[in-house]
Amino acid sequence: MTRSLNNRVAVVTGAGSGIGRAVALRLAEDSARIAIWDINREGAEETAKAIRDAGGQAMAQTVDCSDKAAIRAAAEALRKEWAPVAILVNNAGIAPFTPFLETDDDLFDKVIRINLRGPWLVTKELLPDMLAAGWGRIVNITSSSVQTGSPQQAHYVSAKGGLMGMTKALALEFAASGVTVNMVPPGFIDTPMLRAAPIDAEAFAQTLPMKRVGKPEDIAAAVAYLASEEASYITGQTISTNGGRYMGSH
Repeated sequence: MTRSLNNRVAVVTGAGSGIGRAVALRLAEDSARIAIWDINREGAEETAKAIRDAGGQAMAQTVDCSDKAAIRAAAEALRKEWAPVAILVNNAGIAPFTPFLETDDDLFDKVIRINLRGPWLVTKELLPDMLAAGWGRIVNITSSSVQTGSPQQAHYVSAKGGLMGMTKALALEFAASGVTVNMVPPGFIDTPMLRAAPIDAEAFAQTLPMKRVGKPEDIAAAVAYLASEEASYITGQTISTNGGRYMGSH
């Protein structure tokens, strides 16, 4: 049975490809109106077209999701065109591989700016919409690397670890407001970002309990549940979607 989101407005950052695109498509199937925020205009338009071709409602907005002014402008345009935002999926991010001792300060700052400061700024802009309505869903895409560690990704894991902490803090602060804040840490998922990584995907997949790489749709299904009415009593929680790579509550 489809979980109807009743035409609520959802912002999905980094939805021009990969996990973000799958999440946007799935929430559209569940009757949300999707605002695709991506720095890649072409990718955002492709996702919007796919949603509209399937009978859904979508708006592509070219946004640097780590730029405060760009976030504010996109949010104001979205509210004017549609309505206040009810659902936010913080998915935009970068995941470079760099040995720790070779990671310069500028790269560290860039990873933190996009993967942690970006979600902070987007959430701060859109959360008031949800508080005013007394209903909201925030889902942060973290990473199973926070749970297991990941060599040559200390900058990335640091940023995603910060996002995990932010999720719990906001969940507590706003628990009585009707707004839930949860996280989905993906495991090894077949995305353009993974294909570009210096990893033998098939070999690594054999180290996983399920012996296969996950699909973006696997993450989208977890997000869709957390965004639904059915998840109204769940906040500050982690749905680890990783083929058994990590088994635990956090």
